[in-house]
Amino acid sequence: MQTSWADWPPRAGLSRERESQPRRLLSVLTRLVLLVVVVWGTYAPGRFTDWWAAGIGAGIVLFGALFAAYFQATLARRRSAAVGLAVLLLVFGWVANSVEAFLLADLVWCTLAVTALVRLPLVVGAPIAAACLGSYALASWESWISILATVGGLALLGYLLRLDAEAAGAAHHMLQRERAARAAEAESAALAERTRIAREIHDVLAHSLSAQLVHLEAARLMLDTGAERERVRERVVAARRMAQDGLAETRQALSALRGEFAPVGEFLVELTRREGAEFAIEGVARPLPAETGLAVSRTAQEAFTNVRKHAPGARVSVRLAYLEGAVELEVRNTRPPRGAAAPGLADAGSGYGLLGMRERAELLGGELLAGQEDGGWRVLLRVPA
Repeated sequence: MQTSWADWPPRAGLSRERESQPRRLLSVLTRLVLLVVVVWGTYAPGRFTDWWAAGIGAGIVLFGALFAAYFQATLARRRSAAVGLAVLLLVFGWVANSVEAFLLADLVWCTLAVTALVRLPLVVGAPIAAACLGSYALASWESWISILATVGGLALLGYLLRLDAEAAGAAHHMLQRERAARAAEAESAALAERTRIAREIHDVLAHSLSAQLVHLEAARLMLDTGAERERVRERVVAARRMAQDGLAETRQALSALRGEFAPVGEFLVELTRREGAEFAIEGVARPLPAETGLAVSRTAQEAFTNVRKHAPGARVSVRLAYLEGAVELEVRNTRPPRGAAAPGLADAGSGYGLLGMRERAELLGGELLAGQEDGGWRVLLRVPA
């Protein structure tokens, strides 16, 4: 709604571009009917013949041209041009009245009064409408009751049409804001999905490449110390196996992004079997959401990577607990045997594994705890499920 008399009505409420086809057709038919009524009412009495008839016809054409220009000026919000054209139309009505084209004069004044209230700022539209309705009242031969009813009805019609235009403009503005909000939501969803995909690919590659670096760095250290060929070969084979596992995990991550993730229990059984760790399940197993399952699996993988880097040879135990409204993963490792850690292995990898696990847990509304315990290391993940 407009709050100032100096404000223009919303352009969206005045433009015909957004009108429905039936409403546009009705508007055209109404104008044609008014034109026929004016022409018939002006020429039917037979007062105008010869040059006077041609002059009145030219006046009707001029009236249409002035009103078309006036509509364009109001739509473009050119105040000076709109007010100037309105004054010309007001004078045109008096000229028509002076030559006894009374119906044409009444049409000019009444139409201008209504459109001034609808299409102009009220600070100028109200005085123009008052001048038009005053001209109609002064020139009319009807009774005062009829004049007052007509003037009041036209003023009310103009005001109601203005309210309708303002409501249409407000609705259009709200629609634009809603579309902008939906576009922002879609963009945000796309960014979130890209972030999710990037996080999954990063976690897979970070785990796989970190594991390969551990084995390759161990092989390099063995070569530098003159270790047996078979031991070096074992490390290279292990790195090759990690590369194959990384490829399989990448495919698994892509399947997970399509909602085809394998059950977490099966994944942990395979992972602990491959790593030679103990595995236990508590509670009644149930399907987990894709994001939760990925968090559990990635945390287990990262925990094993850290064991290989920082505590090679340590015993590892994994516990998966299905709690009420949550799932809990615990990975423990004992103190590594003395002398089992090779120099340089702890420096292999990115160093961002623990931070990434904690961020993933917090995004799901859970938590991740990690720290030393009984000389070893403990990682505990708890997320809603």
